Amino acid sequence: MEISLQGRTAAVTGSTQGIGLAIATGLAGAGARVVVNGRSEETCARAAEAVRGAVPGADVVPVAADVATAEGAAVLVSAVPDVDVLVNNLGIFGAKPVLEVDDDEWRRYFEVNVLSAVRLTRAYLPRMTEQGWGRVQFICSDSAVVIPEEMVHYGMTKTALLAVSRGYAKAAAGTGVTVNAVIAGPTHTGGVEDFVAELVGDELPWDEAQREFMRRHRPQSLIQRLIEPDEIAHLCTYLASDLASATTGGALRVDGGYVDAILP
Repeated sequence: MEISLQGRTAAVTGSTQGIGLAIATGLAGAGARVVVNGRSEETCARAAEAVRGAVPGADVVPVAADVATAEGAAVLVSAVPDVDVLVNNLGIFGAKPVLEVDDDEWRRYFEVNVLSAVRLTRAYLPRMTEQGWGRVQFICSDSAVVIPEEMVHYGMTKTALLAVSRGYAKAAAGTGVTVNAVIAGPTHTGGVEDFVAELVGDELPWDEAQREFMRRHRPQSLIQRLIEPDEIAHLCTYLASDLASATTGGALRVDGGYVDAILP
């Protein structure tokens, strides 16, 4: 299959590192003009250079804005009023006993992980449906389906995104716009390295720590390793293309077989 996003503009939130940066790089590699987003101009500029380094000649637009807020979302939409592909990747996570999560933290997780995506989809979807083509993606997690005991508040937000994604897909029915959720499994990012250290200790070499984490905390994984960000990006790039025109309203898994079910 040949995937071409020539002439398309794609915005990826939270794309200065990790999965978001990998997705932005994958989209740029397919020919899209890519908007990278983070909270600071410095991290956005660094991400833009990383994409250009991986994809020589890539058209990359860095936009510094905290899209977890209404004001930040407005900054992004003002800077780039029309996009063909929106990847709602921004998210936070962390381990905490559920009985210790207070009201403010519940609200913060919902604001960052859910409302950021809702606001931007609400802003960009009408133009996509008007032009008869568009792609919206919500980066979810296996935690949406298998709620982790150590971070129920995070799992709740990812479950909510599955509902939001399906609902927006219905709103775009028959327009040529597709809306999907991508269920990512345990993935190797800098933040996850810190998370692994929290749970298994920081005295082990990384390869041993990773294996111990998977053995103790993610034993359902069928690949028995962390997923690399590029592996998530491959699915997102396909979903952004014309080749995925009949795939909408779905929750597509790139989870290494972690979710022990035939359907999400």
